[in-house]
Amino acid sequence: MPTRATLFNLASPTSFTATAGQRRRRSSAAKHPPNLNLTFQETADARNRLGTTSGLSGGSLGEGLPTIPGTPGIQSDHMSSRSPSPRPGGWSSPGLNTPYDSGGRASPFANGGAHNVTWASAQARSAEVKSYTAFNPRSQGFFGRHFRKISTSLPTSYAEKEKLGRGRFQGNKVAQVLTRIGRNLWRMKRSVGAVLLFVLCIIIFYVTPLHRVYRHSSLFGGGNKFVIILAANQGGGVMEWKGPREWAIERDSVKNKKKYTQRWGYELEIVDMSTKKRYAHEWRESWEKVDTIRNAMRKYPRAEWFWWLDTNTFVMEPSYSLQSHIFNQLNEVTYRDINHYNPLNISHPLTDEYLDLETRSAIGDGRSDSINLIVPQDCGGFNLGSFFVRRSLWTDRLLDMWWDPVGYEQKHMEWEHKEQDALEYMYTNQPWIRPHVAFIHQRKVNSFPPGACGDKGDDPKIHYQERDRDFLVNMAGCEWGRDCWAEMYNYRQLSNRLNRNPWEKFKDWISDSFKAVTAKKKDEKVKEKKGSH
Repeated sequence: MPTRATLFNLASPTSFTATAGQRRRRSSAAKHPPNLNLTFQETADARNRLGTTSGLSGGSLGEGLPTIPGTPGIQSDHMSSRSPSPRPGGWSSPGLNTPYDSGGRASPFANGGAHNVTWASAQARSAEVKSYTAFNPRSQGFFGRHFRKISTSLPTSYAEKEKLGRGRFQGNKVAQVLTRIGRNLWRMKRSVGAVLLFVLCIIIFYVTPLHRVYRHSSLFGGGNKFVIILAANQGGGVMEWKGPREWAIERDSVKNKKKYTQRWGYELEIVDMSTKKRYAHEWRESWEKVDTIRNAMRKYPRAEWFWWLDTNTFVMEPSYSLQSHIFNQLNEVTYRDINHYNPLNISHPLTDEYLDLETRSAIGDGRSDSINLIVPQDCGGFNLGSFFVRRSLWTDRLLDMWWDPVGYEQKHMEWEHKEQDALEYMYTNQPWIRPHVAFIHQRKVNSFPPGACGDKGDDPKIHYQERDRDFLVNMAGCEWGRDCWAEMYNYRQLSNRLNRNPWEKFKDWISDSFKAVTAKKKDEKVKEKKGSH
């Protein structure tokens, strides 16, 4: 090889140089060399130009490079491993266009150190760098890379890695226990989440006031259809005076009704039944419940049923709702024919020919939606200490007649129970009232304690039965010869004991066991003292 650089021009307006330490890439892979016209005249011109630009004479740069086989117009005596440049104007090798020798290598060495890198090897290395190839027989295209990514994502070793701290006790024991509990809870996060959600729902709908909103709505609970009217003497009782026992009775009664209405979403209307001027001058001090019911209907326009309760009543089973206890089975728990239980001996049904068939029927039309008044009967007749009134046109007409001055002005000396006797009189003498009145069993909503309707208290139709868990107790007539506060206190304690939750039962069992043991020890000590004497 010549030691001096040779200038040449490969049909390109761009001139470049090549030194002895620099070689052009060779390859035998080119099958169709491009048509390049390289002449010695162009080479000489290029040599002269380079000498001019570099300050050296063209002859001092040495001889030119040997011609590339296959160049048009040039005859070669032997085959060369070089292939013609496929680009018009030739390949621009690094360093050939620099006017000085950098001393670096611009082309990779061939295998064996012969400094002859073939065109095929350079093309193969270039293909490895490219991201996509037109044709790759070694499966290095799109699918090859795809499967290669899958294979590289798989673990090279399936052996479980060592978990530091497993089986080792480091640090505080409490922290280790808490960490282990937290890890187990995290593993059971779905189950724990479901339990926490269930507990949260219980708190929201049964502990907080939100459950009242749920049960009060007409769509779900339907509690807004019921209003409890409680007669109380919050102003002080008769002539604005009331003793400590009356205060205690009223406090327990109001607290009991508030707890019950809050549980089921009902409305509670507490009315003052103390003596009022507008009632006293007309001799109808106890007739005010009729006027009170009318006022409650105006105050709660969306309510359907109104339940009147006297002060001396106590709800024994707050877990019973009015819907499940009465109104979902109204025909089963009530009776229309008063002959089923008729302490007043009222003639029923009416037989007058001018009356329609419904009025002459013993049970009216027999449909539950036609019932507008529900009244219990005790041993003396109608009892209005606990009764239900339904909003309807029939009820408005009944209240108007019930409140009419003709009745209370002319009969107030004859009717001992006043508004109660007035209702019995209207039921007996007004045929239009009977088809819409239903009677309910006494113990269903108005059980009596012993002493009311008999001293023994053994009437299964009237008196409270603990084994049957009666709904409500009415201490009717306790003002005459009985202790109202003692009865209220005893039934309150009984209700609390019957409605204990499992935790309260467990605590009471422990307390009773402890008391029994201590009482037994005291008895033994007393016996020992008596024996020593």
